[in-house]
Amino acid sequence: MRYLHTMLRVSNLDQSLDFYCNKLGMKEVRRIVNDQARFTLVFLAAPDDDGLVEESKQAGRAAPLLELTYNWDPEELGESRAYGHLAFEVDDIYETCARLQKAGVTINRPPRDGNMAFIRSPDNQSVELLQKGEALPPQEPWKSAPNVGKW
Repeated sequence: MRYLHTMLRVSNLDQSLDFYCNKLGMKEVRRIVNDQARFTLVFLAAPDDDGLVEESKQAGRAAPLLELTYNWDPEELGESRAYGHLAFEVDDIYETCARLQKAGVTINRPPRDGNMAFIRSPDNQSVELLQKGEALPPQEPWKSAPNVGKW
């Protein structure tokens, strides 16, 4: 058995692609548009997973991926947290959070410990950011930043 992908329903494909690609740095690797069933699937890979994705194609299917499912007919997605969250390892959690915050992303759980932060996608899915390697020493403004909203 091997892990292939996680599927998330999204209500606005453009907003979601802006969040996952432009702000988080993921790359689109495949797109499926089904006019008859009225949906679009977009498969994304994290930048550091390029080699894994290419290698995994030899086993039959590309992995690890994030699948964004956009149903063309409007639907209310709600704010379910039953699935938990997505998690990404980052080279510098402080730089990543500062860059995301500057791009308009709310840091729901700041990286006070130099190790972990949480943000939300445009569809309110929780996204965890984890520092690669050892935690960075706590530093301001993150050390004293409060939680904002849900994470």
